[in-house]
Amino acid sequence: MCGIVGVLGNHEAAPLLVEALKRLEYRGYDSAGIATVHKGQLDRRRAVGKLVNLSDLLVHEPLAGKAGIGHTRWATHGAATVVNAHPHKAGAVAVVHNGIIENYRDLRSELAADGYAQESETDTETIALLARREIDRGASPVEAARATLKRLHGAFALCFLFDGQEDLMIAARKGSPLAIGHGVGEMFVGSDAIALAPMTDRITYLEEGDWAVITRQGAQIFDAEDRLANRAETRVQMDSARIEKAGYKHFMAKEIAEQPVVIADALKHYTSSKGTLELPQELDFHDIDRVTLVACGTASYACHVAKYWFEQIAGLPADIDIASEFRYRDPVLSPASMAVFVSQSGETADTLAALRYAREQVARVVSVINVPTSSIARESDLALPIMAGVEVGVASTKAFTCQLVTLALMALKAAQDRGQIDPATLKQRLDDLRALPGLMNVALALSDPIARIAKDLAKAQDVLFLGRGPMFPLALEGALKLKEISYIHAEGYASGELKHGPIALIDAQVPVIVLAPKDALFDKTVSNMQEVMARNGKVLLLSDAEGIEAAGTGTWKTLTLPAVAPLWAPILYAIPAQLLAYHTAIAKGTDVDQPRNLAKSVTVE
Repeated sequence: MCGIVGVLGNHEAAPLLVEALKRLEYRGYDSAGIATVHKGQLDRRRAVGKLVNLSDLLVHEPLAGKAGIGHTRWATHGAATVVNAHPHKAGAVAVVHNGIIENYRDLRSELAADGYAQESETDTETIALLARREIDRGASPVEAARATLKRLHGAFALCFLFDGQEDLMIAARKGSPLAIGHGVGEMFVGSDAIALAPMTDRITYLEEGDWAVITRQGAQIFDAEDRLANRAETRVQMDSARIEKAGYKHFMAKEIAEQPVVIADALKHYTSSKGTLELPQELDFHDIDRVTLVACGTASYACHVAKYWFEQIAGLPADIDIASEFRYRDPVLSPASMAVFVSQSGETADTLAALRYAREQVARVVSVINVPTSSIARESDLALPIMAGVEVGVASTKAFTCQLVTLALMALKAAQDRGQIDPATLKQRLDDLRALPGLMNVALALSDPIARIAKDLAKAQDVLFLGRGPMFPLALEGALKLKEISYIHAEGYASGELKHGPIALIDAQVPVIVLAPKDALFDKTVSNMQEVMARNGKVLLLSDAEGIEAAGTGTWKTLTLPAVAPLWAPILYAIPAQLLAYHTAIAKGTDVDQPRNLAKSVTVE
């Protein structure tokens, strides 16, 4: 969600802070600011909107200093205004914060009674005021920060900067990720390694409850009990080319186009050329009686597809849960079950909380993640990286299809362990998966005809997506993509549910997008499609050549995809669903990579 950067450097901090914040733009934000200490004086600059507004302000009102903190804010408490933007400053203290302080109202009342009035509507300013009060009472900056942390309830990643202290930052995390970067005579803090990539590849990840006293010579890290903690330093290999647009107009376009390559990488990582699975031995389904799949947003739709695979391929019962609801419904978990948590960032707050709830109640916790050093990965018994590489666009594309591939391989492993698949069939299933990168390249060639269709789709106020079987979750995902970046109201439905309500919406103004490969359920889907057309509905049919011919006439538009093994059709059909959303957003002129109100990594509940 929000982005944090801190620098104790040998060069001017402001340009470094702004450049690092640009690398965190993908998280989503509505205001930005930086603070520095120069000649002992703490000062700050803040601006609403994109980072270019902050850059313009710094041209007219420069901010000197080699120690500084920066922040991109996604509003939680209070509107997007300069007063509410970070860093927040109270006396000799400036602070940037990701997360939510749940007891801030009580703390605010207590501070007001002591004469410390709050100017903003935020929970974050309360943190700065608490630290200021401690300093006013005679505490050192380190003592003030430590005392303040003890008073906070909720989730936070924090970075403090102090007046008169040009060689001191204090960082802390509880529930929100934070990393420390190591340089030569320099130190850095960032929400993730991407922000720090140009400055260092030596990273220490703070663990839950940790706080750190940072100087240019290094960091002293303490755990939640204030005991010195030895946290490992790791080398993070960050391919900067994967964080650039590489000639594409948008990150989303680049990431859609990368899918054949990253899917091939994932298959190469987890399979052999001999047609065998190469998943870790710890991924053992022999004694597992059920799998519970938990995620948010697009990742939850990947889980929904995987439910079909686990049950149809492996005969293994599978439940799916939205992470934000999971632990609050007191789910009954079997001690012989496996819980699988899917998250692109590995820092999704609801998913991480669900993992912690399930950890002591199931046989094994497995995560499917894109960031192997993330909190969810570190707290799992086994973490399976999806090999998608850095995904910058807020609307997930390549991470979704890589999640699907990884979950598909897990389902095949479950079938193998449970004796539900013979070697010849397993080899055929893997061969069909290995055919996907080539088929995806064919699907990507549909971009131009999809762009032409999107010009008409952009005029719609409502759109329906229909699918059956494992194509139903893809209908949900297609609708989500369209909503996310074009702001058109869209809904996904199981085709058989059409006449149980949604058919009331059908008229000549409502496009209906039907995802229907020529499979065992095709005829039933076509029957539902005919019901739409009988009511003057505009049908866009996505199918293979055989399906397009079998469907007959009467559709508004058709898109012909290559034939694909029915089991893996959702992976291939994700491509045109993504391209429809992308080109519709382009036609409407919306911000494709950073759609309004959304954040890439949702690190607060």
